[in-house]
Amino acid sequence: MAAVLELVAGSYEQITFGYQVKTDEKEWTAKAEFTHHAHTASVSAVAASERFVVTGSKDETIQVYNMKKRIEHGALLHHDGTITCLEFYGTSHLLSGGEDGLLCVWSTKKWECLKSIKAHKGHVTSLSIHPSGKLALSVGTDKTLRTWNLINGRSAFIKNIKQNAHIVRWSPDGDRYVVVMNDKVNIYELETATVTGTVANPKRIASVNFLNNSILAVAGDDETVRLCDVEKAKWVCDFKAHETRVKTVDSVNVDDYSVVVTASNDGFIKMWKIHLKEELEPPTLLGEVNTSARLTCLAVRRTSPMQQEITEEEAPQATTSEELLPELLRTKRVRIATEVVVLEDESKPKKKKKKNSGK
Repeated sequence: MAAVLELVAGSYEQITFGYQVKTDEKEWTAKAEFTHHAHTASVSAVAASERFVVTGSKDETIQVYNMKKRIEHGALLHHDGTITCLEFYGTSHLLSGGEDGLLCVWSTKKWECLKSIKAHKGHVTSLSIHPSGKLALSVGTDKTLRTWNLINGRSAFIKNIKQNAHIVRWSPDGDRYVVVMNDKVNIYELETATVTGTVANPKRIASVNFLNNSILAVAGDDETVRLCDVEKAKWVCDFKAHETRVKTVDSVNVDDYSVVVTASNDGFIKMWKIHLKEELEPPTLLGEVNTSARLTCLAVRRTSPMQQEITEEEAPQATTSEELLPELLRTKRVRIATEVVVLEDESKPKKKKKKNSGK
């Protein structure tokens, strides 16, 4: 049975577009499913899960859509500033980051804010959840890379980096992560918490996405998408994707190949087929759709024709960073180096000094 793909894209024009992709033909076609004008400023971030789609905006709100019932679910109003990043973990939780420096953890059951953390002294520019769901990384305009214990919502480690980073991403297996600063991708190993390689893009990088554990798709401020082998820290393939700069890239694996989805200022969303083999060849265009809008962000939903409810897993028992790390090591067979980071817990309120009454 053919996979059902849905594309969700946000735009400068404040509109969110939704398309359903027909994948059972040689040339894929995207049929308009919805357009929604819920925001009063440009859409800055979008994320999708099995049930929900969320969009963040410069209007400081997060809009929630229930894709199973096809209804608007309402707005989340906790942030004070542009929403910069959104990411789901499974079906149970959403993380959001904003220009107010907050990192918020939301339950998708009742859409409650379970935890609000002052994550960075400047903006939160990007976040990424570890595949285990127990850790998250965030970067901000305070030149720090921060690791968060999601079990107790506290800061585990802080690493000072030389520049402001604007993108951070875990690899699918959680053994590596990449940090993007301007036109450079620094590749880190979880085991050593150190940079194992760096690649430079000709232009400032706008978006990255792991196609598998070793291949990273990189889109910059030009019309080209480049593929990087993070194990060897070198470029292995590139292709012209659009007529103007590529704003965002996402992907989904279908059968024995990967579908890379790109969106651009030119208004087009394009779907590319690429076989992830030893010698990478430029991908072939599967299909495209013209939104006639200046696109800013993109998410791909993959839904099976016969959707089954995914039950929430029981929460792990570990609560502190000291308990969590050995548990993570057992499941991932890796070691987290702690000598390069500073322990800090910013979730505890600071004690206020008593003022003298002067009497």
